[in-house]
Amino acid sequence: MAAPVIQTCHVACCANRTPKVVSWSKRGLIAFGTCHSVVLYDPQERTTFAILNGHTARVNAVQWVHRPDCGPETELVSGGSDNSVIVWTNVDGQNPSSVKCVGHTGPVCAVDAVPLDSSQLLVASAASDSTVKLWLRGGNGKAECLQTLSFGSGFMMDVSLALLPGSGVPILACGGDDSKVHIYVRHSDQFQRVLSLQGHEDWIRGVEWAARDGELLLASCAQDCMIRLWKLFAKAPPEELDQEAGQGEPVLRLKENIFEVAENGTSSVFAMSLETVLAGHENWVYGVHWHPSHIKDGKVQQPLSLLSASMDKTMILWGPEEDSGVWVEQVRVGEVGGNTLGFYGCQMSPDGSMILAHAFHGALHLWHRNHSQEGLWSPAVVISGHFNSVQDLSWEPEGEFVLSVGSDQTTRLFTPWRRKGCTQPTWHEICRPQIHGYDMQCLTPVGRFQFVTGADEKVLRVFHAPRNFVENFANISATSLDQLLASNDTIDLPEGASTPALGLSNKAVFQGDLISQTGKQGDGDYSSVSDQYKETHFQPLTLTAPPPEDHLLQNTLWPEVQKLYGHGFELFCLASDAARTLVASACKASKVNRAILLWSTSCWRQLQSLPCHSLTVTQMAFSPDSRLLLAVSRDRTWSLWRREDQDPTSAPDSTEPHFSLYAHTSKNTAVHTRIIWSCDWSFDNKYFVTSSRDKKVIVWGHAASGDPVAQGTEPIMPCSSVLDVGDSATAVAFCPFPALTTGRKLPPHPPLLPLSPPPTTAVAFCPFLCPDYSYLLAVGLEIGQILLFKWSPGAEELSTGGDWSKCGKTNASQSHTLPVKRLRWRPRAGRAGQQQQGEEEREEEEEGGGGRLGTAGQRWRRPRCQNLQC
Repeated sequence: MAAPVIQTCHVACCANRTPKVVSWSKRGLIAFGTCHSVVLYDPQERTTFAILNGHTARVNAVQWVHRPDCGPETELVSGGSDNSVIVWTNVDGQNPSSVKCVGHTGPVCAVDAVPLDSSQLLVASAASDSTVKLWLRGGNGKAECLQTLSFGSGFMMDVSLALLPGSGVPILACGGDDSKVHIYVRHSDQFQRVLSLQGHEDWIRGVEWAARDGELLLASCAQDCMIRLWKLFAKAPPEELDQEAGQGEPVLRLKENIFEVAENGTSSVFAMSLETVLAGHENWVYGVHWHPSHIKDGKVQQPLSLLSASMDKTMILWGPEEDSGVWVEQVRVGEVGGNTLGFYGCQMSPDGSMILAHAFHGALHLWHRNHSQEGLWSPAVVISGHFNSVQDLSWEPEGEFVLSVGSDQTTRLFTPWRRKGCTQPTWHEICRPQIHGYDMQCLTPVGRFQFVTGADEKVLRVFHAPRNFVENFANISATSLDQLLASNDTIDLPEGASTPALGLSNKAVFQGDLISQTGKQGDGDYSSVSDQYKETHFQPLTLTAPPPEDHLLQNTLWPEVQKLYGHGFELFCLASDAARTLVASACKASKVNRAILLWSTSCWRQLQSLPCHSLTVTQMAFSPDSRLLLAVSRDRTWSLWRREDQDPTSAPDSTEPHFSLYAHTSKNTAVHTRIIWSCDWSFDNKYFVTSSRDKKVIVWGHAASGDPVAQGTEPIMPCSSVLDVGDSATAVAFCPFPALTTGRKLPPHPPLLPLSPPPTTAVAFCPFLCPDYSYLLAVGLEIGQILLFKWSPGAEELSTGGDWSKCGKTNASQSHTLPVKRLRWRPRAGRAGQQQQGEEEREEEEEGGGGRLGTAGQRWRRPRCQNLQC
């Protein structure tokens, strides 16, 4: 049996909320910390190049190790809240290695490194333990702490290393909360303070060296909204200066800070002076970054261009005028309006044609120079994702986009972007339907363009896509707009949505609202004070590419069409049936009466309450034929509810379904001994699976007959041996099609009894099956890893676990670093974003292209599983 191949097709993530967490290499890769990992992103290909997992807490600082010859970097340094520094080597290869530097007693907030020779690397790190440590990574692959610089009760916010011109002696600049820039130079293998530069009036947030024409330039930025440029240069010996002064007239000189460096028996004199002060930002300046150096005519060239980022939501590109040499503002980009804070840092591409900022909420903002129009910079497409834990995700019924909710109080929509001339689509966030005031917990789709969400509140909210989204989705995904608008979900759609200033509900915006608003602005005649302010901030957009962050925040909301009241505590989980006619919801509970509620999607009315569990229901799932509702709970039990075509107590002409308790486990009959986290159904309604914190995965059903669960007469009991996965199993998912590769067509299933109304099987099963008729399951663990298992029903080796076979797992770079929250298979086999294929290509894709699995965690990623040979 060939092992399945698991490929990561997309990682949706953003930068951590720390200032020094993004760095851009000369190769063009952007490295940034997200949760406990370092992500390498290629902005040209718009894909994730690699993921480096090694830290056990949040990554706070990332820095490429720049080579003196301006060659492509292969080493990277990162620091995290686990008090450690990691030096990554061969990060552009298939097998990156790492060396961990352990010694700090507080979170590391800044790192930098400089090569001393081909094998030795000098690393500096600043931490909240009021120290700066110097490390040496030798040629043997080991690192040792050379020196610890203590700053008493003060903190250093940033560090920067360089080599003194002409001598190769390392020099270190530190900026901190004492408003001074401290300069250290190595002498006899120890760093000694030679200068403390004064001038800033508040905490210094960033420092960075740049070498140019035998001199060093140091940029420093601070919370006083100022940027200061310092120049370090070699001085002639004092006796030569005295001779020059005696030969001519007195010379006017700027104040210089002079220090002497002794190396290999020779002494050199250096001076450092203030070059200029740059004022232009209106809030704290968090980051400065020099234009990367490059090779020109065989020599290293350092352009005089400086980029700065501030909490005033702007980045400024500074440079000297050609005639006067005075430093002036050349370009200013940023955000206008919105409820977000400013920028934490900035970076520049190797050729200076693109600039990048990362914001307080983790979003990356990318601009590129417009070569056809001088001085114009335009927003560009860049990676995005949740900046806090992702709690739930779901594919839309056709499997063409994914919805996710997270503790960052947002609902996000991701879909493949099909570009002209590109054979492989790339995934991007194209819409942010909900921006809430509570942490989001759960969601479920109830149509192709409609979904329900629950948050840390008692209210369920129903959202429907506006017309502007449907049009833009058609443009970006290369789908026929007429085909999308022909569905019943797109009748009488509003243009968009906006959120009132003091509200949490997205209000629909219709064409008439936009016309009336335009008329008021054009007339300029305001009858009242309220007329001077917009009632809606929505502006319809025609997009052919994924929108930037400011448009995602303001112009991609979906209108809220219903609020559902009934729960008494915060919502925890949601589920909808295959026909999209029912929604089940559950909230946090400590009593039996905190029940599961059933809602009708046709009238949005509560249909029934299902009391059974004594503690919170953690997850629910309807069977594929919509006959059964499965619920698992913190009380270590599961319950199964069967659907009747009609409530016996209702009127004879009533068509509303009624659910009754069909089967359940109790404390005496429960197999699981800890909280049951997850559950799922097999594609043929014959089995369901549960996973628990006790590390057990169990398949249930009618073991003797193998009949569908709703039709069997035998009691429901374990059909599999207990699978011990070695760690808390936090998520589980049956593959919705029996196999992903070659094989035999499914034998015809016995017809299912029709329901009223009949279900629309958008989640259809694939017509191919493995030769051994086994089922494929994905299991998510608390450590973040995802395992793939095959389960063979009817196996005789249940006592020895012979019915289970492990067929795949995610490696270190593909795994989450925190618990897996949710697993969702794409409703059908093949790749999303392939609408333009012919029928033959589509069939080949579904037969051999594999399935896609969406996973949710602290970082959200979606591995693609393909070539799962059975």
